Amino acid sequence: MAERAGVPRMSDDRLRMTPGPTEVPAAVRERMSEPTPNPDVEPAFFEFYRDLTAKLEAIYGDDDIAILGGEGILGLEAAVASLVEPGDRVLCIANGLYGEGFADFVDMAGGEAVVCDAPWRDPLDRERVEALLADESFDVATLVHCETPTGTVNDIEPILDALEEHGVISVVDAVSSLGGTPVPTDRIDVCLGASQKCFSAPPGLTVCSISDRAWEKIESFETDSLYTDLEPWRDAAADEWFPYTHLASNLYGLDAATDLLCEEGLESVFERHEDAAARCRERAADLGLSLYPDEATPSPTVTALEVGESATALQRTLAENHDIVLATGLGDLEDDILRIGHMGHNARVDRVDRTMDALATVLE
Repeated sequence: MAERAGVPRMSDDRLRMTPGPTEVPAAVRERMSEPTPNPDVEPAFFEFYRDLTAKLEAIYGDDDIAILGGEGILGLEAAVASLVEPGDRVLCIANGLYGEGFADFVDMAGGEAVVCDAPWRDPLDRERVEALLADESFDVATLVHCETPTGTVNDIEPILDALEEHGVISVVDAVSSLGGTPVPTDRIDVCLGASQKCFSAPPGLTVCSISDRAWEKIESFETDSLYTDLEPWRDAAADEWFPYTHLASNLYGLDAATDLLCEEGLESVFERHEDAAARCRERAADLGLSLYPDEATPSPTVTALEVGESATALQRTLAENHDIVLATGLGDLEDDILRIGHMGHNARVDRVDRTMDALATVLE
């Protein structure tokens, strides 16, 4: 295959073990190459969309499913924009970058964000959450299931218990965990996922489940936004009208990716992620590398390793000399953390071994 002038061809052998976007399987790429109908006017497309959301219910549960045309961050902003009206009080429960970032969306929506934050190395502060809920009134609460920047999976069920007890609507960012490890979706009012993580489809789609209680709040007021308003999506497929032209090829890819997950079976998918994560942690220990933050809360989908101040250099050397792409940390941890994504199609022990063999060579 010839290269276009100035555009280098990506290596077919390059292994991208990043915590999203993940490698896209051949079946997904092939499906995306099919001719697509006009998503605005052809009834066949709306039927396809209804079938796809029905398939996603096998992963999510029984709540209504909406698929938005935009990368996963769109889901975080849309959930807040659709649920928070000016003056609403929102409890932002955080122990990482994305948990803290919810407060920015609350401010944009005119709400009052109360951030219950914990250090990035610590679990979510359950006791402080319960104390705040006992003393103050909140309309909505936000939290993150898997904080990708630190490779941490949070135990969110006790917090969901407290939110339910106080009648607070829950918004959970499960972008890096949905489809790779169990998520208590039946306990969550708005649960957010994305195509480019454990689904192993290209970036470009947000998937979310929305409870009846959340719909009631969403429909109680009008937002100042079109693109981030969830309300039109409740009846979009039934009415055969989308608020904007949908990403037809991306939806085809997500459909193929969902088929792969369902054919393998969720329990087998979860076990595959656990096996890949365990091998990654085992190999890291053999290399004398410590997990960030510790061994108590590592994610089955991404492993964060402490590498001093050499993450960027290691990332560059692995890409240039071994054709393996990893991620560094984010924010203040950019050069201290090397992150290995074993999620979606890449959650395979042989791919972890290839990655860790290369890392061992570089470290030596």
